[in-house]
Amino acid sequence: MNKSINEQIRKAQAYQQQRQVLITTGLQALNRLITVAVRPTGQGRVIGRFLLGLYNGPEYPFDLTELRGLDLAKFEDCLRVLMMDYSPEVEIHERVPNGFAIWAELVTMWAPKGTRA
Repeated sequence: MNKSINEQIRKAQAYQQQRQVLITTGLQALNRLITVAVRPTGQGRVIGRFLLGLYNGPEYPFDLTELRGLDLAKFEDCLRVLMMDYSPEVEIHERVPNGFAIWAELVTMWAPKGTRA
């Protein structure tokens, strides 16, 4: 039992040491994804809905199999954003300048009908 607890503590400490790198790479990825998400393209739709799902999953559910339609670089950016958002200090839309306006645009563009404000 002590071995298990010690292992969990060690993993938690290692994660905390990597946290700043995860935030930095996640923010870079998030900014790249936002530029795609606001475009009226197939990949823009997938990324826009992915970001809405992170913002409010119950209101904007996202089917993870849609990520298969992305090119590899965008898929990896989605994973970086997920890693950053695993233990969020702030909401995803608060990580970027004008985040409220950007997410409002994503809602207008990509929210399923019936969930748009």
